[in-house]
Amino acid sequence: MSRLGKMPGWQRTFVICGMMTCSITGLVYLLGHQFHIQRSTLGAHSILAAHGIAAMLATLAIGSVLPFHLKAGFKSKKQWWSGFSQLGFLAVLLTSGSLLYYGPEEIRDGVIDTHWIVGLLFFIVFILHAFSKLRSTRTPHQCE
Repeated sequence: MSRLGKMPGWQRTFVICGMMTCSITGLVYLLGHQFHIQRSTLGAHSILAAHGIAAMLATLAIGSVLPFHLKAGFKSKKQWWSGFSQLGFLAVLLTSGSLLYYGPEEIRDGVIDTHWIVGLLFFIVFILHAFSKLRSTRTPHQCE
């Protein structure tokens, strides 16, 4: 098996945990705040604060991967659609997250919708990208 673009175990764990924590806290807040499911608990400010902290850690995690993983993925010509769509989604998420905090009130509703829709799309693509190697490395007798 080629080690091209393969992350050390600590880094893979950092990236997956960072992205999953950010995505899950965002999903919990979305359910509480936007969809009013147990709003007092799931839509609480503490959940939003946890999401913000997780987003900062996830940004650090992705930053630790970009110098070599992106280059190796580009050269290998594998998983381009998921890798580059994740980069695009992350750019939109970072921009919209910043606008939610620092942007003008007039655009807030549109930015909120953009942020959670792109966030859900990112989460789906991240899961497919991060765990696709598990599917492709299994042999038929391991799946039984």
